[in-house]
Amino acid sequence: MNGQMPHKSLINLLRGWPNQSLLPVNQIKAAAVAALSDASVSTPALLYGPDTGYEPLRESIARWLSRFYQLEAAVGAKRICITGGASQNLACLLQVFSDPLYTRNVWLVSPTYFRVCPIFHDNAFRGRLRSVPEDEQGIDIDFLRQRLREADRKSPVGNEPGQARHQSSASLTLQWPARKPQNPPMLQHAILPRVVDIDQGFEGGTERRGADGFGNAVSNGSFSKIAAPGTRCGWAEGTERFIYALSQCGSSASGGAPSQMTSTFITHLLDTGELDHHIYTTLQPSYARRYYSMMKAIEQHLLPLGVTLPQGDREVVGGYFVWFALPEPLLVNDVGRHAREEENLIIGEGPLFAVAGDERTKDLERQVRVCFSWEEEEKLAEGIARLATVIHRMLTGPSNGD
Repeated sequence: MNGQMPHKSLINLLRGWPNQSLLPVNQIKAAAVAALSDASVSTPALLYGPDTGYEPLRESIARWLSRFYQLEAAVGAKRICITGGASQNLACLLQVFSDPLYTRNVWLVSPTYFRVCPIFHDNAFRGRLRSVPEDEQGIDIDFLRQRLREADRKSPVGNEPGQARHQSSASLTLQWPARKPQNPPMLQHAILPRVVDIDQGFEGGTERRGADGFGNAVSNGSFSKIAAPGTRCGWAEGTERFIYALSQCGSSASGGAPSQMTSTFITHLLDTGELDHHIYTTLQPSYARRYYSMMKAIEQHLLPLGVTLPQGDREVVGGYFVWFALPEPLLVNDVGRHAREEENLIIGEGPLFAVAGDERTKDLERQVRVCFSWEEEEKLAEGIARLATVIHRMLTGPSNGD
């Protein structure tokens, strides 16, 4: 190569945003007009809101979750508070429920969401992040239990307080129900609430014998991926005691919960069924096409080169991303650099998604993450073909990997 960027349009398979064609512009516009045209809605929308958030939205989310998950016992609105999205709420959770003088370690799934580590760093947990691997059944409970015991032996306190944010970034689709340990580690150690995408209770729930009704887990939801990231609106679900305590975070108690006006728009989308309609008629079909387009290209161009896929034969798929492993001796940072310089292609390089400061970063040195949600559909296969060109060149080139 002559060192100059080839005349190819940029393809970005790192960016985890929805394509602009998937944004519900007309639905949100109609919701805004409806909300701001009704004084009974527009007035509270434009004023400070309650700490727990806009009450009609709390009620709508409770009904929506109960219906979607087909729960025998409906979710109550008191189990819901409104947030500014998953990331903003994680910061609030740390502010309310953690203390760097007491909380020794933070446990995160690896690979993790690469922008989550600075949130923990901002709350004085730099150097205390620890990774937990996943398998096809979810978090490796035995690994977590062993590491907690090791931490107990090292500490004069005797227990291992901490949080684990379960961010499913490893392109896994778990069967329901996932692994249910008979004696969960969070019941054996002083573990503060675990942040998960689905709140799976233990038998007896928070009312089991010996429990205090506060709970060990919280569901941290967001409308960013099912409505639009710019709404900056989400919700937390937990026990009533937990949710009330979360709502008393200083930034919420001063002025009320975030996204007050946006909450009125989301309420309209839920109550009219427009959000469900958008999910089922736009998002699901589009993401299915995008996923299968990318997988077809991977099978055609990358698997013959020795690339390997986890869960390649799964029937149920979710999320925005596909992960795969490079053949030896290639390292993803080298492949990523060549892809940028030679093919104008950006990919997700495994070490970017490592738990910051954790010793298991090396496990991701051959891992690639590609996103099928951002680029135009016709560019997905082209991006994979460009990556295959780079991998083939590096495998057969004189330096074999550089």
